Amino acid sequence: MAVYAIGDVQGCADQLEELLARLDFDAANDRLWFVGDLVNRGPRSLDTLRYVRSLGDAAVVVLGNHDLHLLAIARGNAAWKRTDGGLEQVMSAPDRDTLLDWLQARPLMHHDPRLGTSLLHAGLPPQWSVATARSCAREVEQRLRGERVGELFAHMYGNEPALWRDELDGWDRLRFTINAFTRLRVCSVDDGRMLLGFKGPPETAPQSFQPWFRVPWRKTAGERLVFGHWSALGYVAEGGVLGLDTGCVWGGALTAQQIDAAASQPVQVLNRTGGMALED
Repeated sequence: MAVYAIGDVQGCADQLEELLARLDFDAANDRLWFVGDLVNRGPRSLDTLRYVRSLGDAAVVVLGNHDLHLLAIARGNAAWKRTDGGLEQVMSAPDRDTLLDWLQARPLMHHDPRLGTSLLHAGLPPQWSVATARSCAREVEQRLRGERVGELFAHMYGNEPALWRDELDGWDRLRFTINAFTRLRVCSVDDGRMLLGFKGPPETAPQSFQPWFRVPWRKTAGERLVFGHWSALGYVAEGGVLGLDTGCVWGGALTAQQIDAAASQPVQVLNRTGGMALED
């Protein structure tokens, strides 16, 4: 049995199929960990959702910002964006509700104590320990599985608050948690404030802002964390942190890496179609 983590698919089902063939993936024995953003922008979001759902317990999926946006459009009256064309096939599918129910039941964070590894989409603020992160994730997940989920989708958009405080409550607390798990790239090394509008390479971040995993005082230092979301960062493996978004949908590659074996190397499949214009 092997456990493979896979970067942002974003509807690039062709590359996912090729990648799994290269891994010689066997759903009866192996496991796949997806970092989120299964859908949007790529040409085959519907096929991606159907396939990953069909894997059952062989696949672990955490929610990304594009996955939540799809749910918010379908079940929270969120506005369509110019770049949401890849979601139309999901919205018009005959099995739409089955797929959306499955997606809505996915967690924000997965922790495997046997592997000592946590899976998330974007990042963790430096003030959080793994225990705090898991607790905050559960608060959002309970709302996602509640009867009034439309209220969550109506309140989740926005960049504030950008700074964690233990006493945050209500929609501010839930919005901060969603933003951290699904949108965070850099934060202030001084106080951990998130800069959610930043999308570029780490070397172009404003002074005093660093990738969340390079903040020297973060409470998750030394933890094994797997994430995606940041295509301009690309592949990174440092200090127990593994970043796997290598921009497949933008003409880059879809990346997988075995996480239950020492000294494993990334396996990549290039998007030979050229992808979309880079916006992230």
